[in-house]
Order: sequence, then structure tokens, then C-alpha cells
Amino acid sequence: MTERQASARINRGSDTWSRIHAERAALAADLAGLTGQQFATPSLCTGLTVREVLAHLTAAASLNSWRWLAGVIRCGFDFDKQVTMRLNEQLGATAAETLDRFRGIVTSRTKPPLPTMAMLGETIVHGEDIRRPSDIRRTYPIETITQVARYYQGSDQVVVAKGRVRGLRLVANDGPFTTGSGPLVSGTTLALTMAMTGRTTYCDELKGDGVATLRERCAPA
Repeated sequence: MTERQASARINRGSDTWSRIHAERAALAADLAGLTGQQFATPSLCTGLTVREVLAHLTAAASLNSWRWLAGVIRCGFDFDKQVTMRLNEQLGATAAETLDRFRGIVTSRTKPPLPTMAMLGETIVHGEDIRRPSDIRRTYPIETITQVARYYQGSDQVVVAKGRVRGLRLVANDGPFTTGSGPLVSGTTLALTMAMTGRTTYCDELKGDGVATLRERCAPA
């Protein structure tokens, strides 16, 4: 790798972290007025409440590679068990404490052994898991959401997305994102991203001959 390539890579990583921090700050601001009852609302992340998803985001921003590995070993290589354990560590005694803990990691660059872009994806997808059932809407910067969509269309890491859209042509109607070939699925970049990550609710916002296939693939196995 040349010095110029190394510098470009560093700049891209720094830009991604800036986007992550901006999205965390926006989410913290959006949740400032929620009641305890609203925090107890089921999120779009199956089996978790709004408050629990927020604690999960805090955990991810508090877990470096060594702590992640230690947790995996402690949980007998049961990754779901590790997620639950770390989530509970960050839940706190009240919803207010859960939010305060999240505010404390807004500018964190700590992460498990995942690409930085995956952390941005987690921030946006789980942010929507929280916002949608809380009746909160955010207009994301199109550059940010496009980057996330492009990441997921080529990755099955953390969440199956690449496999879910195989054989379909996805076209955003609000930005430059497009990928694949086959029956059309069209809609906003956000709706496409959320459907790619298995959120069936967002299929209602999509159009095209491929929507039924994508919806079926979003359904739990």
C-alpha cells in the first residue's frame, strides 16, 4: 500500500466515524422526550424493547476486540448469549440511565472486530428499530444512507443482507443507490436498507415485481 493509499484509507475511516458520531448524537436528541413506557415499547429488533436496543448500541461502542473475545469464550461461543450479556451490562436501573449511558458513548471509537462501516450500519438500522415504533422520523443525509446501503448489498456480516437481495434489482428513488439484476424493488434508500436487513415493515414502502420475494425473505425462518 502506498502512502497516498494509506492516507486515503485513514481519511475514509475518519469520515465514517464522523458519520457514526453524528447519527448517535441525533438519536440521543430524538429520545430525550421519551417516557419510560415508550422505552418499554417493542422495537423492530425481534424480542427486544426500545430500551434494550439502545443498550445494545451502547454495548457495541464499549466493547473492544479483546473484551469481545473474552465474552465469546465466557459464553461458550454462543454469540447471541454474549449479545444479551453485554446488553444487560449497559441497561442500567432505569430508562433514563440507559439513555445517559448511550450519551456517554456518542463520540466513542471503540468497537468489536467489525468494519467501521458495519458500525455505521448498526447505528442507523438499530436507530430505525427504535425510532419507527416510537413514531419518530429522521431524514438521513443521503450520502450516509447510500454508503450503508452499498455496504449491506455486498455483505452478510452481522446480518444477512447480500443473500436476501440476490437475484433482485434494487433502485433508490431518492439517491444514487442501485444494485443487482432481476425483478425490480424500488423505494427510498432507507426503506431498501431496512428491508435488506430483514425489517418487513419497510417492504410496505417499496414497489416493483421483486417486493413479494424480498418480503418473503424478510420473514423469520
